[in-house]
Amino acid sequence: MTRISDQHSDQTTHFGFQTVPESEKAGMVHGVFSRVAGRYDLMNDLMSGGVHRLWKDAMMDWLNPRDGQKLLDVAGGTGDVSFRFLKRAPGAHATVLDMTEPMLIEGRKRAEAERLADRLDWVVGDAMALPFKDNSFDVYTISFGIRNVTRISDALKEAHRVLRPGGRLMVLEFSRIPNDLVQWIYDRYSFGVIPALGQMVTGDRASYQYLVESIRKFPDQDTFAAMIRAAGFAQVKYRNLTMGVAALHSGWKI
Repeated sequence: MTRISDQHSDQTTHFGFQTVPESEKAGMVHGVFSRVAGRYDLMNDLMSGGVHRLWKDAMMDWLNPRDGQKLLDVAGGTGDVSFRFLKRAPGAHATVLDMTEPMLIEGRKRAEAERLADRLDWVVGDAMALPFKDNSFDVYTISFGIRNVTRISDALKEAHRVLRPGGRLMVLEFSRIPNDLVQWIYDRYSFGVIPALGQMVTGDRASYQYLVESIRKFPDQDTFAAMIRAAGFAQVKYRNLTMGVAALHSGWKI
């Protein structure tokens, strides 16, 4: 099984607006999500006014889950996307992978409450070095997680590796608004409201400051689509959601 080299100790990357060694970013991201795990789902509702639910429903509409499929939901956290997938395809199976165990623990609680535990696996792991064999899954999803990966291109190559021929990648992520005025308004909200809300709800302003900064560092829709193609995917397309506040990117392993 091909593994991607991790010889990047002398390189730097971004953590929000900070420049940090690549070797340190994963630990910093882990700290962010460990601190906010207990209130993560609540904050998603508050930050987006519940719109993130509509985005995830749009993701499911485009994916069209089917019975018998095996889903790998990377950076799947509390399992929100996997739950939606399984409810649309009761005969499917989902594996939720996340680097932050406290997020998975919250997800397991939800799975038990919703009686989905027998169709879900929970795995602590790294998107850049997935602990699965080649050609193992029919669908790979990652929602609001790819921008936190240290080397996005490595994660996309791993996605291609673990998907079966004919398998599908779908990424839901915050993106760039094409209208400059709307982007300006959105920036005022993001930097002025979200960190303060994070402080109020979770007691952690810094983590939500990072989250809004990380959105601004993520590539625009066309640049990210090109990265997906470079990882080996075909028929790459994207759809803007809410004027480009978020975007869905889709690709196929041919």
